[in-house]
Amino acid sequence: MKPAKDDIGSRLGWPKRFLVRLLHIYFALSRGMTLGVRAACFDAEGRVFLVRHTYVPGWHLPGGGVERGETALDALTKELREEGNLVMTAAPLLFQVYFNHAISGRDHVLLYRVAVQQTAIRPPDREIAEAGFFSLSDLPADTTAATRQRLAELAGLAAPAGYWS
Repeated sequence: MKPAKDDIGSRLGWPKRFLVRLLHIYFALSRGMTLGVRAACFDAEGRVFLVRHTYVPGWHLPGGGVERGETALDALTKELREEGNLVMTAAPLLFQVYFNHAISGRDHVLLYRVAVQQTAIRPPDREIAEAGFFSLSDLPADTTAATRQRLAELAGLAAPAGYWS
């Protein structure tokens, strides 16, 4: 059974909703299917790295889209560097492929589990409002339901879902 769609539009102001919609129209025209990468990044202390974007509410696992001519691993490496000044200390492990029906009827997300080290604190900018490592037992209150679900799946507390929701 298909889970209920998360209405992210109701949580954003109209300018941000408009911008997100424009980006997805562009992606629909420029790509047959969209593919993204996300990573559950753990440091040596077992803490998970999360980001809070400026354009959507809540704390999320870092990640982004795979561009034309780019491998998923290249996209993952780039997104971890850009969103957190993170470098992988071991090969990433592909955990699950999800269908992200809340975004479009063509979006898929590859979720990796990654051991990382941060090379420098990630300062805020126009994309990332905040970023940091958190204990799994002390996540920020506004960590998204999808992020909490992915962490539960990774911990073996829930079966991996087919949908990113």
